[in-house]
Amino acid sequence: MSEYQYFEFQALERPLGREEQEQLRSLSTRARITATSFTNTYHWGNFRGEPRRMVERYFDAHLYVTNWGTHRLMLRLPEQRLPLRTVQPYCLDERVEAWDTRTHIVLDLTSEDEGGDWAEGADDSLTALIGVRGELAAGDLRSLYLAWLSALSAWELQDDDEEEYQAVTEPPVPAGLADLTAPQQALADYLRVDADLLTIAAQSSPAVPEPTAKPTKKELQRLIAALSAKEKDGFLLRLALGPEPRLHTELLHRLRATTTPATNPGSRTAAHLLDAAYTRRTERRRREQRRQAEARAQHLTALANDAESVWRQVEAHIATKQTNAYDRAVTLLRDLRDACDHVGSGANFRQRITRLRETHQRRPGLIHRLNTHNLR
Repeated sequence: MSEYQYFEFQALERPLGREEQEQLRSLSTRARITATSFTNTYHWGNFRGEPRRMVERYFDAHLYVTNWGTHRLMLRLPEQRLPLRTVQPYCLDERVEAWDTRTHIVLDLTSEDEGGDWAEGADDSLTALIGVRGELAAGDLRSLYLAWLSALSAWELQDDDEEEYQAVTEPPVPAGLADLTAPQQALADYLRVDADLLTIAAQSSPAVPEPTAKPTKKELQRLIAALSAKEKDGFLLRLALGPEPRLHTELLHRLRATTTPATNPGSRTAAHLLDAAYTRRTERRRREQRRQAEARAQHLTALANDAESVWRQVEAHIATKQTNAYDRAVTLLRDLRDACDHVGSGANFRQRITRLRETHQRRPGLIHRLNTHNLR
């Protein structure tokens, strides 16, 4: 399989000027560059640009996907809307990183998995993920906690030191982990967040308050007054710079965030979360195995009760003298053997299979298939 790398960048707060687009063109002659985006795919070679610098200077979001298992998402937000001190508790190793520039904060979220879950085009779009940026700007920190869970799972795979896990406490737990938004669920999938670990983490996450009706003018005045002067200036500046499709929604999210607590203090250790997730995963798999065994038993009982019909189907397939029909006959016989053994009529099945072999002994293709699957 050839190498595959996909790069996508998006500018959301302001379009790129002509000079900036020319600067980006110097990094790649093949990339598709517009006033709001930069995309390129590599099947050989490598990208000359440095994604961190590009996000710091030009773009508000970056996606990177490879066929060797790398999933990376970078987001840039004005620091006044998401201070670095708010993000730092969620940083873990190189999987969740954050730093500030003069005016912005940059998040760098990474998941690595060499297990082969890649399919070209499946994850190659910022569209499903970009909504988390507006949610973070509005004070919804669930995406940060999801990234921390993803990093915790990766850390567990790399290091089995129980003492270290005991020493690490989870970051603040946002409300609503049991009821993710569509962008947050897409992020959980993209970062390969373990479903059992997320379920355990959500046990300490309060429910998100029911959305209220559209606020009245008087309510909006009160909520706006609660914002800091710096934050209000930021929204006004963005409005003055030109159309920004998500600005209205983001402002409403931010105003609602001023009225509800966003998080609970984190109190559980990494060891507690991982152990509880392991217990839940083990119990879930046992339940699933029992369910499958019960379904299999019901299927075998029904098949044994319909044995005569199955034998007629087998004879019909054999009568065609076609190899693919022989394969279908053998598949039916294997299932019927298991069904007869299940209900205690295995001896009768073996008597009939012996007669079938004698009847069709001059058909080597059929006999070979019967021998291969020990149907005798």
